[in-house]
Amino acid sequence: MTTEGFLQHWLGHRALTRRVIAAFPEDQLFTFTAAPPMRTFGELGGELHFVSEMTLVGLLTGEWPEPDWSAAPKDKASLLEAWDALSARIEQDFAKVDPAVFGTVSSLPWGQMPAWVAAIYAVDNEIHHRGQGYVYLRSLGIEPPAFYER
Repeated sequence: MTTEGFLQHWLGHRALTRRVIAAFPEDQLFTFTAAPPMRTFGELGGELHFVSEMTLVGLLTGEWPEPDWSAAPKDKASLLEAWDALSARIEQDFAKVDPAVFGTVSSLPWGQMPAWVAAIYAVDNEIHHRGQGYVYLRSLGIEPPAFYER
């Protein structure tokens, strides 16, 4: 896969996850969980935002510091605003990533791995948690966005 191909793949998943966030009623995004003690989708969205941000920064700089999880957005508007701003940064800055960085091994908060594994992890983690969002929406009686319409 080319770096441009990966970028489009990543942005496609981000666009779909954004639609899942937007589908939640404001009063349920940060309060509802279909299976306590699982986190709310708002909390999961904050995690996804920070992992993607850390991945972009890591690919650009080689530094992979643990995010400040306490700084996550606490309401739907803030989460969507942060999501859109980061998607724009990814689209703009990903072209600056040196393809050679993908073969470098870095220390991430959850262990050492090549940068290409960390980048794929960011997408895989988003897919995994978006699946939880689908379950939550269905539990609320809301039809989630079609997954094939990225």
